[in-house]
Amino acid sequence: MAGRSCAPNLTALVLKISSALPKISIGGTRSIRRHFNGAKSSSFSCTVSNPCEHFRPASASPSFSDLKLDKPLNAGVHCTRSLHQGAKMKHRAFIALGSNLSDRVKMIEKACQDMEASGSIRILRTSSLWETQAMYVLNQDKFVNGVCEVETSLPPIELLNKLQSIENQLGRVKVIDKGPRNIDLDILLYDQIVFSDERLQIPHTLMLERGFVLRPLCEMIPERCLPTHISLPAGTFRYHLSKLPPLETPISPLTPISPSLPPISAYHSARDTRIMSIINLTPDSFSDGGKHYNIDENILSNIIKSHVAAGATILDLGGQSTRPGAIQVSESEELSRVCPTIKLIRSIPEARNTAISVDTYRASVAEAAIQAGANMVNDVSAGLMDTDMLSTVAHLGCTVCLMHMRGTPETMNRHASYPDGVVETVGRELLERVQAAEAAGIRRWRIILDPGIGFAKTQEHNLELLRRLSELRRYPGLHGLPWLVGTSRKAFVGRITGVKEAKERTWGTAAAVTAAIQGGADIIRVHDVEEMGQVVKMADAVWRV
Repeated sequence: MAGRSCAPNLTALVLKISSALPKISIGGTRSIRRHFNGAKSSSFSCTVSNPCEHFRPASASPSFSDLKLDKPLNAGVHCTRSLHQGAKMKHRAFIALGSNLSDRVKMIEKACQDMEASGSIRILRTSSLWETQAMYVLNQDKFVNGVCEVETSLPPIELLNKLQSIENQLGRVKVIDKGPRNIDLDILLYDQIVFSDERLQIPHTLMLERGFVLRPLCEMIPERCLPTHISLPAGTFRYHLSKLPPLETPISPLTPISPSLPPISAYHSARDTRIMSIINLTPDSFSDGGKHYNIDENILSNIIKSHVAAGATILDLGGQSTRPGAIQVSESEELSRVCPTIKLIRSIPEARNTAISVDTYRASVAEAAIQAGANMVNDVSAGLMDTDMLSTVAHLGCTVCLMHMRGTPETMNRHASYPDGVVETVGRELLERVQAAEAAGIRRWRIILDPGIGFAKTQEHNLELLRRLSELRRYPGLHGLPWLVGTSRKAFVGRITGVKEAKERTWGTAAAVTAAIQGGADIIRVHDVEEMGQVVKMADAVWRV
C-alpha cells in the first residue's frame, strides 16, 4: 500500500537521540531502522501507511499515530515520550469492558468514571453492553461486555498502566487466566499502530475470535479494518464477525433501569413487555387531569399499590402537562408535585421493586427527582427544551428515554410535516439525539427511545409509526436500543373509534398496545394498568416467542 514519507521529521527526531544515522532505507512501506549504541536490542522499525478508514488526529506531519512498531522502544530510548511531550497530541483508542462478578453494570460504569477522572482519558462514546457466555473457562457466570472509544494523551504502555491501576483500585484479583473477574479493561486498538512487547499487543491478539468484542465494535466501527500489516488479516470487523460460528443461544444488549429490575434485553424474542404506569400529578393533563393532583396521601398510596398489583413495573410521574397547548408551570411547582410522590412510593413496601421514572424536560427537576429516589428520566424533548438535560443525565448516570418531538407542547402540531416519510425522518432525528446524548457523556446502554406517538404527528403518522415500528427499530445506528411506546387514550384513538371521552378509550388503546408489542415495543406507557396488563399478557403470548 502506498505510504507517506516520514523521513524528514523522524530524521530530525532521531538526530536528537543519536549523533549518527547509519542507515535509512525507503522501500514500499517506507521503513526506517536505527541501531542505537549502548542499547541491547534497541532497534525499532516503523511503517507509515494509509489506514482502512480515517483513524488519526489531524496533523500536517507524522505523529505517534503514524507508527507501527515492530518492537517497542526500550533501553532508555524515549522517542515515543518525546513525540507526546513535544506535540501534546491526542490519540484514539478502543478499550474492551468486561465483568462477571458483583454488580456487573455498576462495575463497568465505575471503571468508565475512573478513566475519565484520571484527566488523561476521555470517553467519546460507548457500545451497548452485551451479556455473553464465558469463553475458554466455561464454568463461570455470564459476562457483561462492551467497548468504549476514548481520546487519550497517554502512549500505549502508560495507558495500559492506567487501566491496570483502575482494575486494582476496583479490587480485581486474578485467580486464573481468563477466569472470573469483577472488571476487565483491555486495549483493543490504538490509532493505527501495531505494537508488541511482553506486556501489551496492539491490536489485541484474540479480538477476532471473540464475538463479545466484535459485536460491540461493530456497533461503533463496523466497516473499519485492522491496521495494514503483513501479520494481520484483512477485512472489516463486520466481515470477521460474520465468519464466527453461530451462537447456540442468541445474545442481546442490556439496558438497566433500576437495581430492583432485570435489565431490558431488546433482542430476546421471548422478553416480557414492561408496563409503565402513568401517574400525572397535574390538574390539567389531557385525560386524567386532577385525578392524582393534590389528593390525600393515603388515596394516592392505594392507587400506586393497585397499579403495582396489576403489573406495573415502572411508575412514570409527571408534574408538568405536555398535552397540546398546556401552560408551563414553574420549576418549583413541578418539583413540589414530583418529589413528595417519589418519597411516598419509596415508603410503600409493595412498591420496593418498582422503578420510578420522572416525566420532565427540565434538567433541575430530573436531578432533584433522581436524588430523591427516582431511577430514570423520561424527556419528551430528548434534551432539546433544556440544554443542560443531557449533561445532567450523564452526570447522574441514570437511564433516559429520548422521545421524538418537534417544537414544544404548545407549538408541536405546527411541525407535523415529513416530506421524506415519517419513519425515515423520526429515525434520523432520533439518531441525532442519540449522538447528542453520547457526546454529552450518556452511555449507550442507558438510552431508551420513544417514537413520540401524538407529538408533532398526524393521525396517519401515528398509524404508520405503529404499523412500521419494527422497521424503525432497525434504523441504522439505532439497533439494539429498547423502545417505549405511549398510545394510551390519545386523540387519534378517539377519532378512529368515535369515543370522545379520553378515559373511555380503553378498547382502542388495547388495539394500539397490541400493535406496538407486535412491532417490538419493550415498554408500553398506559393509564389503565389493570386492563392493559391483561392485553400485554395476551400479546406477549402471541408475539414474544
